[in-house]
Amino acid sequence: MVSARHPAPSSPNSPVKPLLAGGLIFAVLGLMFDFQGMRSLITPVQKVHAGECEAIVQTEAQLSREQLAQLLIIPERDTKERVRQIVSEPYCRLPELNVRSGVVAEREAYPLAFDPSTQLVILYENDEYAGYRFSFE
Repeated sequence: MVSARHPAPSSPNSPVKPLLAGGLIFAVLGLMFDFQGMRSLITPVQKVHAGECEAIVQTEAQLSREQLAQLLIIPERDTKERVRQIVSEPYCRLPELNVRSGVVAEREAYPLAFDPSTQLVILYENDEYAGYRFSFE
């Protein structure tokens, strides 16, 4: 006679529960440390409007795909002069910011030739390239 065997109930020493608990703890810690990244997903980036410009510099200024590609490989803390060799004059200058204590940052906006609703905003600190961000409409 063949008897049906039932699977044995999971033992209290099963490693599944501690693994799940550990994974949950790592996930919660990861979210806590990545709060800045999550906040940037929630907070929309606003487009630079001409009214936000402190001064319109060059009304015809636009960045081509080639210029954008060249600019994106320039390392931070390179000279403003090096960036200007690629991008020339900006569409406008935005008001200065105090990003870090004691450092005044200059910002310049460039519309993209291939997507006029998007602008590239370049940040300079003490005549050094400090980074960029995209501004979407």
